Amino acid sequence: MKRKLLRTADGSLTIHLPEWNEHYHSHHGAIAEAEHVFMQMGLNHCLKQFDERPIAVLEIGFGTGLNALMTLQQGMRQGISFHYRTLEAYPVAEMEYSQLNYPELLEADSKIFSDLHQADWNTTVNISPGFDLEKVNIRLEDFEPSGDRHLIFFDAFGPRVQPELWTETVFEKMHAELLDGGSLVTYSAKGSVRRAMQSVGFEVERLPGPPGKREMLRATRT
Repeated sequence: MKRKLLRTADGSLTIHLPEWNEHYHSHHGAIAEAEHVFMQMGLNHCLKQFDERPIAVLEIGFGTGLNALMTLQQGMRQGISFHYRTLEAYPVAEMEYSQLNYPELLEADSKIFSDLHQADWNTTVNISPGFDLEKVNIRLEDFEPSGDRHLIFFDAFGPRVQPELWTETVFEKMHAELLDGGSLVTYSAKGSVRRAMQSVGFEVERLPGPPGKREMLRATRT
């Protein structure tokens, strides 16, 4: 499938799939979206709910590595340790991730960004002090939950192009993956997504969305 880099509204790059008319991140701002949805509404909320460390994160869709990089940075700033598990069926190629400008815009170490992408798959790798990365090369449909996560970043391609990733069956797995009190955040606010979450037992909140979106969802295992 053809792919090309696209500059978003905040100057950060994303990958565009013309055949699907789909982006890895919002064209209103890749970094702005990740900061609002996954850092502010996801990670910051999680840190208020749990005292134990490390914080165990599951990311659905490693993609460009932006969410992992921003989580690592926040851990370094606040002295928080993470075990970061991420699922990705179709990894981004080096010729693509090497052109992304996230380290420059986030004032991050470009070597660490490369290390995130170059880490071995299907094993746990220590990327920096306090940040262990476990990249799993698997389709979401084949994933079996372990029930040990505090937080899920649900950053799959949207329900318009991959509706099979936004079903009750998938959210049942996500519910089983979380500890009690754990939460899942996603950029989507689609009614069918919210109802699928509620049907498997999540308590769902509609929250203000990132630039370009009115709302987003946070689902909590109560």
